[in-house]
Amino acid sequence: MATIKEVAKACGVSVATVSNIINQKPGTSEKTRKKVLEMVEKMQYTPNVLAKNLKMQKTRSIGVIVEDMTIFSIPDIVDGITEHCEEVEYQILLTNLRLFKKYNDTYYDREDYYGLVRDEMRKLREKQVEGIIYVAAHERVIRVVPKDLKFPVVMAYGYSENEQVPSVVVDDTHGAYEVVKYLLECGHRKIGVITGKKYSLHTQARLEGYQKALYDERILYDPELVCNGDWTRESAYQYVDFLLEKGITAVFCMNDLMAGGVYDRLDELHMEVGKDLSVVGYDNRELSNYYKPPLTTISLPLHDIGYRASEIMIEMLEGKELEAQEQICTVECNKNIRKSVNILMSK
Repeated sequence: MATIKEVAKACGVSVATVSNIINQKPGTSEKTRKKVLEMVEKMQYTPNVLAKNLKMQKTRSIGVIVEDMTIFSIPDIVDGITEHCEEVEYQILLTNLRLFKKYNDTYYDREDYYGLVRDEMRKLREKQVEGIIYVAAHERVIRVVPKDLKFPVVMAYGYSENEQVPSVVVDDTHGAYEVVKYLLECGHRKIGVITGKKYSLHTQARLEGYQKALYDERILYDPELVCNGDWTRESAYQYVDFLLEKGITAVFCMNDLMAGGVYDRLDELHMEVGKDLSVVGYDNRELSNYYKPPLTTISLPLHDIGYRASEIMIEMLEGKELEAQEQICTVECNKNIRKSVNILMSK
């Protein structure tokens, strides 16, 4: 590969002249500029951007550590980060920890997991990234960021105990409120719930949204209509008969996979979704649009979470002091109305 000195020698000009032309600085004749640019192309000279950035103590690169790229939520978050970084001309260095592949969901409190993350942070810092965005597989309190933090870190789709680390998360309470409110607007008053795992922050926030929607309509919350699932299709399947015996007309499943379990059991009972029982889900997984009938559900703003995390990172790198509300930044969900809800009456 040609060097800038070789280009300058071939053109019979100084290295400074070549540098000024490449960096579009004024003061050079059009004839010389054209000659140098033609030589740059002919000799396939590529400026050493890394060396230039290091000299300025800026690499315009951000490290992104993800827990596992196979988890459905993570690719869209990374896409949001990438989109914003492209707009501001930053590059990302991506590290995939593959934690779910290695340990399933048992890695959250493993001591070696914390050490692994910190090793990856160190490696990224050695590659001169200016900051790191950590992307979680699902929202929870994550204790991997060292207390003696010396560089900017943003948590995407998770919370940090470290007050120096901003978190960007989904507004699950609002999302659940919106989908349950829609059921209420369709005339449903007895709405069952199949939750995710009991201690999940997603479960707790979505249950709060469900309760708030009932409260606003002056409907008494009935804990007997709440069944504890575990996010799997099978866990929802087992509760359908129980909830039907309770007289529900609709069921709120806290993810789309569990809604599939309700569909399965209703099909066995020769009952129709959207006629005999209304069903709503959460997450807007791709499969939700292929259920028969298509499932009314809530879209997670995953791309927007990544985009906002990148925005906050750049703000930190530019020395902007974050507002209090940006320490935990929530992003609202969107409702997708399809054919799985019947209208008993309009409000």
